Amino acid sequence: MKKIFTTMAFSTLLLTSFTVFAQTKSREDLLKEISAKRVELAKLEKTFLSASDEDRAANADFLRQPDTGLIRLLPRETYDNRTDGLSVRGGGAYYSFKTRTNEYINSTDIGLDQGILSSGFAGANYGMLVSLGDVPLDSVSWETPAVQILGQYTPPEDEPHARIEQRRASEGATIDGVSFRGRQPLRLNSSYVVRSVNYHASDVLVAFRVVRIDNDDSAIILYKILKKYPTPILARN
Repeated sequence: MKKIFTTMAFSTLLLTSFTVFAQTKSREDLLKEISAKRVELAKLEKTFLSASDEDRAANADFLRQPDTGLIRLLPRETYDNRTDGLSVRGGGAYYSFKTRTNEYINSTDIGLDQGILSSGFAGANYGMLVSLGDVPLDSVSWETPAVQILGQYTPPEDEPHARIEQRRASEGATIDGVSFRGRQPLRLNSSYVVRSVNYHASDVLVAFRVVRIDNDDSAIILYKILKKYPTPILARN
């Protein structure tokens, strides 16, 4: 009797082992599942970073124009470096007008942190931000003084002079009555012009407006690209 019981127990254990083995996913299957979940996560993050359908409807006429867009900047202090946060580098607090992404990359043009908009983030890169106040974005054109001044500006081609310009932008400067700096307070219903110089990546002139601030302090920003310049290159010493 004991022998029969032992044989039955062994058979049951063996059957269970085969069942578990059959149910265990292979590494290849696990990798496929990970890839599928990454795709799903990317879609969720894209939706989370997007402006709402209501925002798009409210600005539909403007968005029919070429080189325009509607984006969301998340507050860096809330979303960056969170273990339960977004996988996008920078926590969705940055935007590149060249690649149209919230990912923090070499061509990033603007960012949001502690209620401050900023431009110029790495190396010798710098940005010149002008606050226009409550000016409709449709009225911002090449006749606008800030657009004229920043549009005619030529970035230096060597690092020492680039660092000087970077310092000027950081501290704030004035050219022909137009004041600019690399940081400006985020204000609802305010328009801005930015000339963003990212060496070896991009150089753009953009006008944008803060059309809404969401309940998590993220900013909904309407923009139009006024001009794309040739990629600035720093000469090698």
